[in-house]
Formats: sequence, structure tokens, C-alpha cells
Amino acid sequence: MRQAGRYLPEYREVRKRAGSFLDLCYRPELAAKVTLQPLRRYDLDAAIVFSDILVVPHAMGLDLRFEEGEGPLVGTVGTMAEVNNLKPVSGSSQVETLGETLGRVKEKLPSGVGLIGFCGGPWTVASYMVEGRSSERRNAKIAAFNGEPWFVALIDRLVEESISYLESQAKAGAEVVQIFDSWAGELSGRARERFVVEPLRRLVESFKARCPAVPVIVFARGVGIDHVRISQIDGVAAVGVETEAPLGWLVGAVEQNCALQGNLDPVALLADKTVLRGAAADVARAVPLQRHIFNLGHGITPETPPEALETVLAAVRAVDESGEA
Repeated sequence: MRQAGRYLPEYREVRKRAGSFLDLCYRPELAAKVTLQPLRRYDLDAAIVFSDILVVPHAMGLDLRFEEGEGPLVGTVGTMAEVNNLKPVSGSSQVETLGETLGRVKEKLPSGVGLIGFCGGPWTVASYMVEGRSSERRNAKIAAFNGEPWFVALIDRLVEESISYLESQAKAGAEVVQIFDSWAGELSGRARERFVVEPLRRLVESFKARCPAVPVIVFARGVGIDHVRISQIDGVAAVGVETEAPLGWLVGAVEQNCALQGNLDPVALLADKTVLRGAAADVARAVPLQRHIFNLGHGITPETPPEALETVLAAVRAVDESGEA
């Protein structure tokens, strides 16, 4: 969950050199460098490539920039004509640049450390494309609830382009891919079924048909009991769960061949060291070791002291070595 980011001083140095967040994403030598930085500090099992979920709409032809204090600003889509004008991501400079970054990371990864690629979930990416920025997603939700034809077409395009995008990452060296549907829990009822669950199903199943050996993790944040349904999608190897999700219940409810990823509260990393150690150990013990990818329940916060990660990792490794579950 944002392994490379603003909490690391070495990241901030590289970010300053790059000029902007997007420049950093699109300079493979620097993106590879910050991808590897956390592994030089911490005893981690995998690296996740440094990029952003909005690379897909950028590759599809929409404007994209990141403003300090404001976040991403994206060109918008709101008609069928605008959806039809979107470009395929295959062969785009954005995708080729990410492929080069993955190749550079792959060459320098320590033995036994995995490499994760990722994309945004169709609903989450679509919401940015409708709103143009971080927001409460009001217009996107109205379009979803109304089943606007252009919005249906936009989701369909994002499914297809995301399949291609993940396939390109797998070919470039990603050994696992993760889908981040960060706003999945904000839709309910038929709208969630139509614009979260079914698009994820199509995305995972089609990707697995093309890349059967690459495991898929799905993080549909906030869907609660619907994590069980996500785990039942053919090809889902693990479901990521938010901090609020009860791991103890989910371990018996999700498919037995499906792992759980999560779900320490990122704010716990700001707590007293003894408290943090106990919280991390509790999460590590909540799921049998062979079915658990220990992680945060959402992104690490910028004010997190780097040494807090050392406390977490030591606690998790201690549970691992003791064989507790």
C-alpha cells in the first residue's frame, strides 16, 4: 500500500529531481529507483511497481496532471462520442514506459522477491474520468444509478483496456497483478453488481485466459460481505480487505483456495511502538499463514515515521517464525 511514497526521505529526494509526480512515473530509471527503495530499507517479500491508476485514462488520450495540494486533474468524459474517441492503451508511450520500468526493476530484484503490477478497478478509474478530480463521485454515481448508456460503454472500454494493460505488465516481468477498486464500496445494490462486481469478474477472467500463470489480487475497498463474492470469481488468488473488514470472519467465509491480503490500520503506524507491535501481531495471527498476505488496510500516510515499518515487519516475522496462526 504505497510502499514507495512521501514517508521515505529518499523518495522525496528523487521526487524533487523528477520535477513532478507524473514525470517521476514516466522516467523509468527514476520510477525503478523508487520502486526498489523500500526493499533496501525493509525485509519485504515483494515490490510493487511505482506508477498510478490514472495512467490508463492518460494512455487513452485524456489530459492528466497532478497539482500540489489538489491531487490528480483528469480530462473528463460524459457523452457517447467522447467514449468512442478514447484510444486503445496498447502501444502507447505510457504503457511502453511502464514496461521499461518493470524490466529495470526485475533486473535488480533480490532473489526470492516478487514483482507486482497493478491497475485501477473500472468503477474507480471511471469515477475519475467523469469527475475530473478527487471528489465525492456524485456525478459518476448518478450516471451509474441511471445506467447511462455512455457510462456503460465507458466501463466496458475500461475493462478491455485494463486487460491489455495488465497483460503488458505481465509480459514485462510482473509476476502478480493487483486491481485497486478503491471506491468500490460507494456503490450499492444493482449499481454495485453492474459496475463493480461484474466488471471485475470480466477483467479477471479475461486476463487469466491470456496470462493463466499470473495470480490476481483484487482490492475492492469497502464492499464488506461482498468480499466473499469477489473471492468466488474464477481466477482471483487473493482478496485485499480494508482495515474495517473482520479478518476472523472472512477467513472462514471466503473461498478456501483464496488468500486474504491486509489489513492493519495505517494510522496504527503512528501509535506507540508497543501498541503497534501488538496490533501488527494480531493481524498476522488472524489468518493462517499459508492464506495471508500481510498488508495495510489502505495506503500508508505521509507522516508515518520510517522506523514504524521496521516495528511492523519484526512483529510479523516473529509470528511467521513461531508458526502461529
